[in-house]
Amino acid sequence: MFHFESEKELHQTLLQCKQAALQALSYYQLDWEQIRFNQLSGTCTFVLETQEKQKLLLRIHSGSDIQEIEAELLFLESLHANSDLIIPQGLVSAAGSRVITLERDGDVEYHATLLSWVEGEHSPGALTDDQVYEEGVLLAKLHQAAEGLTLAQNSNFKRPAWGQQTFQQAWARLTKYYSNFLREAEFQLYREAADRVSSWLATLSVEKNSYGLIHGDLHQGNIVFHDGQPRAIDFGRCGYGFFTYDMAHVILGLYPAQRKLVIQGYESIRSLDQDWYAALEAFFIMVLIENTSHHAPNPRETESLQAEQPYAQAILQHYLDGKPFLFNAIEINQDFP
Repeated sequence: MFHFESEKELHQTLLQCKQAALQALSYYQLDWEQIRFNQLSGTCTFVLETQEKQKLLLRIHSGSDIQEIEAELLFLESLHANSDLIIPQGLVSAAGSRVITLERDGDVEYHATLLSWVEGEHSPGALTDDQVYEEGVLLAKLHQAAEGLTLAQNSNFKRPAWGQQTFQQAWARLTKYYSNFLREAEFQLYREAADRVSSWLATLSVEKNSYGLIHGDLHQGNIVFHDGQPRAIDFGRCGYGFFTYDMAHVILGLYPAQRKLVIQGYESIRSLDQDWYAALEAFFIMVLIENTSHHAPNPRETESLQAEQPYAQAILQHYLDGKPFLFNAIEINQDFP
């Protein structure tokens, strides 16, 4: 995971990643002709184009556990083998490894992975009802395929579990940086909502039909469409979690009426638990807080975080007041600073 708190740190990180990317390419037998920076988030990614016009995704990992990276690629391989899902696949180096360890000055700082490119585009405008419904179908197929895997029985399979402990880590990060975009009164709503979510998470029990391996970050930016069908990309946050937690990521960026269509699409493949609505509301708040925490240290995100606060504050207040909000239009305080 990359962290930077200033423009200077950002530029230094990008420079190091570019150097690492060029070093990583020497480990692969590729006739590449173009490499371009893609984005910097959990990993630093570059798009490769070969002379045969094939596109690949090169990822540079910093501070990551190599065992977790290998487990992610094994998960992708297993999903591909046990379903008809179109998902990224890890490619092997000339030495037969899917994860490359890069060294600088004798100290291991980076790992690199190369993945197949998933053809598709983000929707250029508002999603149609059919697209949103199919997103629910896609999520259900992912969960259905993951249910049939036995990776957890492998002692070397190591992926994070998204729950109370990871939520507390996200909360600690938000506590450190909230003053960049929130006043004390607004932060108090986050605090009260986080306390309620954390207490609720402590009461949950793991059930086979509601918990398992999940994508972990299937927001709208990680869904592309090809011939009208959605495809999941970026499994870098995959791990163990509740299936409704995965669904919360999908619906967070959708309008209330569209969220119902995700549910309908999902239930056309898999049934939801009887108490799914209450769980989905709580996970929705959990994901909202986690996302805010993730972007809080980045000075480039401050303006957008401030712009999101009228809606976020309204949602948090509804949650604390016990008022349904998932499928309801929420009145926003336009006087929010």
